[in-house]
Amino acid sequence: MTKDTTLSDIGLIGLAVMGQNLALNIADHGFSISVYNRTTAKTHEFLEKNPDTPGALVGHDKLKDFVNSIKRPRKIILLVKAGTGTDAVIAELLPLLDKDDIIIDGGNSLWKDTIRREKELREKDIRFIGSGVSGGEEGARFGPALMPGGDKATYKELEKIWNAIAAKVDKITGKPLLGAAAGKPVKGGVPCATYIGENGAGHYVKMIHNGIEYGDMQMICEAYDLLKNIAEIKPREMSKIFAKWSKGVLNSFLIEITADILNQQDPVTDKPLVDVILDTAGQKGTGKWTSVNALDMGVPAPTIAESVFARCISAVKEERTVASKILKGPSSKKYTGDKNALIQAIHDALYCSKICSYAQGFQLMREAQKEYSWKLNFGKIAQIWRGGCIIRAAFLQKITEAYAANPKLANLLLDPYFNNTIHKAQANWRKVIALAVENGISLPTFSSALAYYDGYRTERLPANLLQAQRDYFGAHTYERIDQKRGKFYHINWLHPDRPQIDC
Repeated sequence: MTKDTTLSDIGLIGLAVMGQNLALNIADHGFSISVYNRTTAKTHEFLEKNPDTPGALVGHDKLKDFVNSIKRPRKIILLVKAGTGTDAVIAELLPLLDKDDIIIDGGNSLWKDTIRREKELREKDIRFIGSGVSGGEEGARFGPALMPGGDKATYKELEKIWNAIAAKVDKITGKPLLGAAAGKPVKGGVPCATYIGENGAGHYVKMIHNGIEYGDMQMICEAYDLLKNIAEIKPREMSKIFAKWSKGVLNSFLIEITADILNQQDPVTDKPLVDVILDTAGQKGTGKWTSVNALDMGVPAPTIAESVFARCISAVKEERTVASKILKGPSSKKYTGDKNALIQAIHDALYCSKICSYAQGFQLMREAQKEYSWKLNFGKIAQIWRGGCIIRAAFLQKITEAYAANPKLANLLLDPYFNNTIHKAQANWRKVIALAVENGISLPTFSSALAYYDGYRTERLPANLLQAQRDYFGAHTYERIDQKRGKFYHINWLHPDRPQIDC
């Protein structure tokens, strides 16, 4: 292997695509990095393909040699399979480490696992950072959004590297700074990296990011479905619509790539590529984690949950094919209205739904900080999502501004900008959903987002009847509107006079 007489600034274990790209990103910024992979052939191949980098790139066949090649206190990034894979690598590393060495888990780990690992390693005098890394292969290579959690003083020792390799945005506009190339990283700008909070906070926030990402992707798919099946627009024409949307308030990475995808022809049939891709979507579980966590904490996040269920129903392709021949919906009606007005209405429905989805994600984080005694800065979280990550969007600048104006904002919907936006656009939002219902088109995220909005803005919901039902069959008690909160009552439903009992 490559020999080097100097010690590396940092080490990285796991040379799958993300690991390789992050290692090159670190080296591009002038840091020396040692790398190790269980399959030594992959390490050799990686080094041979990248002989010249601004910083030293050093590989090792043996884990012990790898560990000994790093400056003390050592900083070692893990980019390996989450779960048991991460625990196995940590177990291998432990006998080789010294007091105060730092392990950084950059995988998609469950935040509860990160809390456990941080505690276990602290007891062994090893420091642990659980850092969310978002941006996919390109982000890892040229600048991801980084969400580190753990001991704040420990992160300070990593901060210089994390700030250097993170995506950068313009200080004034918040727009991503583009143009990075191999060996030539972007200079200047504000890094999309910030300390999130203690123990598992970084991985928790990354999970919320991914849950929001699920929602964004499904909402875009629903807009595509409406443009295709009601407006009867072909993919290439649709591509121009998404490209136009990307220049306005919907500007985002996902809208940009959607425009590109819709313009792509299939190299085999020369049909639009999107038309030959099977309609079954995969998932890796982080959207599910977000939805389960919302249920566990009793926080409404229906739009994120519906985006997960949408992938689940897409997976039963064979059942849907059979059902399509048996189950009948409404007869399709050819749209005879103003097509441009319809396109604008779909745009507005997408934007309103997006606002509600993000509001749900931020509510989840607000509740989680109480649950786990974290102190999350929501403005900074929105800031680091402006570049590098999958959900990067101009929209996030507005969230940053909302929390700058009111750090204790209870819900994004209460911010003047978002409130006014939905007030102006909700008529189109409602029209689009009604039109879809009339035509038998499924809009799970658009519809659930509207239900969330209407539920949140309603002073008196029908839950009074629901609580009476619970008291009737289970003596679960109820509160009264004419008494202070926290005082509970029960009706003795089996007694002929049905007296009320103070509880």
